[in-house]
Amino acid sequence: MAANIYVTRRIPQAGLDQLHAACGEFDMNPDDRVLSHAALIEAVRGREGVLCLLTDTVDEAVLAAAGPRCRVFANFAVGFDNIDVAAATRRGILVTNTPGVLTETTADLAWALLFAVARRTVEGDRHFRSGHWDGWAPMQFLGHDVYGSTLGVVGAGRIGTAVALRSVGFRTRVLYANPEPNAELDAIGGRRVSLDELLRESDFVTLHVPLDDSTRHLIGAHELALMKPTACLINTARGPIVDEAALVVALRDGQISGAGLDVYENEPAPAPGLTALDNVVCLPHLGSATLATRSRMAVMAADNLIAALHGERPPNVVNPEALDARA
Repeated sequence: MAANIYVTRRIPQAGLDQLHAACGEFDMNPDDRVLSHAALIEAVRGREGVLCLLTDTVDEAVLAAAGPRCRVFANFAVGFDNIDVAAATRRGILVTNTPGVLTETTADLAWALLFAVARRTVEGDRHFRSGHWDGWAPMQFLGHDVYGSTLGVVGAGRIGTAVALRSVGFRTRVLYANPEPNAELDAIGGRRVSLDELLRESDFVTLHVPLDDSTRHLIGAHELALMKPTACLINTARGPIVDEAALVVALRDGQISGAGLDVYENEPAPAPGLTALDNVVCLPHLGSATLATRSRMAVMAADNLIAALHGERPPNVVNPEALDARA
């Protein structure tokens, strides 16, 4: 099947091989960088299918450029807040994502950040490499124990549940804030509480909610003030869930002890003052960054795109009602 396809940035080879096998030749952004909005509009013009990334803003203008021949925008991500799904649906364009595949990998990273912040490992490494370390001292880089602490999980979906289940070996008490009870977390002694109670009682707060109007700035100055001064905040979900400017103030003024971030409110730029702080660990959006996980994501995105081009319902379609709009 020959199809007019565009891939907005290079993805792992397994996904590209899948597209080649099913569709033959296709076009791809030759540079390993995010396309400007204007360049994205030109690149997708008249395409039947587009494999895009979370860093691509797919708005009305982009969808209009793709035009009436376009069947699908296959997002290489679990989230799809970069795409105007309602506008795509009106045009009969399917939107797909890659759910489930990165659950365990992202949960691992949340714990990596939690330990790095709790035990100040990044600070210690930086100090050692500077050549200024003059030996062991009893008050040097004192952190916080993870074993026996209280873990607060905000959002008990797939990833939040996976993070919480990993806590069993550390004998942590689990609190979770979620619209519905979670039987898996209840089975390990987890307790469903309000967000305010979770923030007041937790030693570590880890965020795992989707980004929408109700969760934007879910954690702001008021919520940070509820946390213990010894508590740490971990965010591997979406940057705008946290009011980053308020977080900088809370970290600078000692309202909370530390933070571990893999996502940012205005990626790739951090809030002013964030990176000057020693009590925050900042990663460059590594949540799904393992070879195995990214390869599975690439294949999943390719399979979604191929199914849509065949006139089939993709395995991971976000807006199936677009099929009706196209009929």
